[in-house]
Amino acid sequence: MKSYSFFIIVLLCLAILIVDIFAFYWLQSITAFIPSILTRNAVNIGFWFFTIGLISSILILKVRLEYLAPQTKHLLISSLYGLTVSSFIPKFIFIIVISVLHFTDYVFAEIVPLLWVAMLGLFSWFFPFFVIQYAIFRSLYRFKVHHHKVKLEQLPESFNGLRIVHISDTHLGSFNARFHIFDRAVKMINHLEPDFILFTGDLVNNFASELNGWDTTFKQLSAKRGKYAVLGNHDYGDYHQWKSPAARQLNFEAIKKFHKDIGFMLLLNEAVIIENNQERIAIAGVENWGNPPFKQYGNLQMALAQVNDIPFKILLSHDPAHWPMEVVNHTNIALTLSGHTHGMQAGINLGNRKWSPIKYKYKHWAGLYQEGIQYLYVSRGLGWLGFPGRLGMRPEITLIELFNK
Repeated sequence: MKSYSFFIIVLLCLAILIVDIFAFYWLQSITAFIPSILTRNAVNIGFWFFTIGLISSILILKVRLEYLAPQTKHLLISSLYGLTVSSFIPKFIFIIVISVLHFTDYVFAEIVPLLWVAMLGLFSWFFPFFVIQYAIFRSLYRFKVHHHKVKLEQLPESFNGLRIVHISDTHLGSFNARFHIFDRAVKMINHLEPDFILFTGDLVNNFASELNGWDTTFKQLSAKRGKYAVLGNHDYGDYHQWKSPAARQLNFEAIKKFHKDIGFMLLLNEAVIIENNQERIAIAGVENWGNPPFKQYGNLQMALAQVNDIPFKILLSHDPAHWPMEVVNHTNIALTLSGHTHGMQAGINLGNRKWSPIKYKYKHWAGLYQEGIQYLYVSRGLGWLGFPGRLGMRPEITLIELFNK
C-alpha cells in the first residue's frame, strides 16, 4: 500500500464503493423475503457500516503510514488487504451471478422461482467469502512436503541418493513473531533427514528487525552436510525509503550476519565444493537476478569462476526468470533452485496439473521443470506477502532426492 500514490488508493476506494452500491442494490431483492423490518434495517446498516469503516481505514492508514513502525505497518496493511479481498471479490461475484439469475428469471419466470434466484445469489456471495476465509485462517500455515526424485546421470556415484531440502521465501515479518507456527515447519524439515538444506532467499520483507527472536528457531534446522542460502529481492531493503544509504547498508549487513548466526553459509556470487570419496560437486549461489523492475545484483560468471572444472553443479538463484536467461543452454548447471513467485498464493494443484494466474507473468512459477538434462525447481514458498492467505498453494517444503541411475 505504501508504494502506491494517494490517487491510486482513492481509485481503489472508489472501486470498493461502486461494487458495494451494486451489491446493496441486489441485496434488497433478497432482504425483501425477510418479514421483519427491524431485521432488514439491521442488515442494511451493518452493510454500510462495514463499507464505510473499510474505506475510512484504508484512507487513514495511507495518510498515517509514514508514522508507523515497520512491523505495525505491515500488520495493518496485510489485515486491510485480507478484509478488502474478503469483501470485494465475493460481492463482485454476487453482482455478476445475481444479475444473470435475474435476467434468467425474466426469461424463464415460470421455471425459476424468484426465491430460488435469491438463494442462489446469496450462495454466490457466501461461498467465495468462506473460501477466502479458509485461505486466510486454515491454509496459510498448512505446510506441505513436495517430494521429487530426479535422475541426473552426471551425478557422482558417491552422491547417489543425495537428499536436499529446498525452502524459500519465509518473509519472517509476516509471521509477526509467531515462532510456534514455524516450529512445525522445522520439525517437518528435520524429519526428512536432509543432507543439505538450501534456502533461496526472501528471508524478510524488508527489515533486519523482523529477525528478532528467530535465531533460536532456525538454529534447530539440521542437515548432515551443510546449510546454504542466497538472498532474495526483499532482503536488500529496496522497498523502503531509508533515511540514508548508511542506514540501508546497516540493515543489509544485519540480514547477512543473521545467516551466519543460524549456521547457513550465504553464497554471494560464489560457490563451495563438496567432496565425498574423492568425488566432488559444487553448490553455487548468486545474488538476486530478475527481469526489470527487479534488480540484477547476481553475477553468475563470478559465482562459477572457481568451480568451472566441477562437472556437477547445483545453483541457488532466487528468481526463476534467471534460469532461461543465463543458465539453461548457457551453462552445464544440472539443477537450479528458485522461489520468488509464491505460486501467487492462489491457484489449483490437482495431481501433476497446476494452474495459477502467475503463469501469465512467469513461464516457470511452481514445481519441477526440465530442458534437456538441466532441471529447475521453483518453490511456492514457506511464508506469505501481501494477501494473508493461500488458496490452493499451500506453503511448501521440498524434498529433492538425486540419483544417477
